Amino acid sequence: MPEEHPRERQRGPVTLRRGRSDETTTTDQRLLDSRGPSDWVHTDPWRVLRIQAEFVEGFGALAEVPRAVTVFGSARTQREDPEYQLGRDIGGALAKAGFAAITGGGPGAMEAVNRGASEAGGLSIGLGIELPFEQGLNPWVDLGVNFRYFFARKTMFIKYSQAFICLPGGFGTLDELFEALTLVQTKKVTKFPVVLFGTAYWGGLYDWLRASVLAGGKIGEKDMALLHLTDDVDEAVGVVEKAYQAWSDAH
Repeated sequence: MPEEHPRERQRGPVTLRRGRSDETTTTDQRLLDSRGPSDWVHTDPWRVLRIQAEFVEGFGALAEVPRAVTVFGSARTQREDPEYQLGRDIGGALAKAGFAAITGGGPGAMEAVNRGASEAGGLSIGLGIELPFEQGLNPWVDLGVNFRYFFARKTMFIKYSQAFICLPGGFGTLDELFEALTLVQTKKVTKFPVVLFGTAYWGGLYDWLRASVLAGGKIGEKDMALLHLTDDVDEAVGVVEKAYQAWSDAH
């Protein structure tokens, strides 16, 4: 197994380790926090160039990535947790099916998926983000890009994936899940399957969407059909393959 990283933080493409990793704020935080002196009038236009650079860097690094699937999941998943092994299994199954595996590049479930894909000989991709509490890209990432801004990173997840698989996760996973569903519902992206992996974890949310949101007329049956709930790795990958084949046939 690759050697563990020393304590580090990402500042966009820059890696800070040891004593330099103790910055108290992130770039996103400084962008979104309007409190303080009025010098933001002078600094915000320059931030536009930095944001532009993130998009250019991301597009350039990922332009030649083959068909890919993004897998989300909790950074808090421990290596001895059964969900970690499931992540490895999913990463490996995607690699064997010819898909690159994209994650947020962090520890936990993300590391598990990257590890499974790498061990199976597939392309393991990590799109990291500058956060005050995560260590940077995990050691199983083959191709990694670090971002300062969430919105630039989220664009890359959507643009270079043919599907999402969501392992049990927290706010970040839920954020990406509902953003993907919104983009498909509003036809901002073409058919884009979303797999909820783990019926015990996701079943309550799925039932609530059907019993409350669908029953209340806030979404339709076609919207519910965008979600696939399963505990089976082969079924999850099969959903992805079927959707990709349909897209390929149409193009």
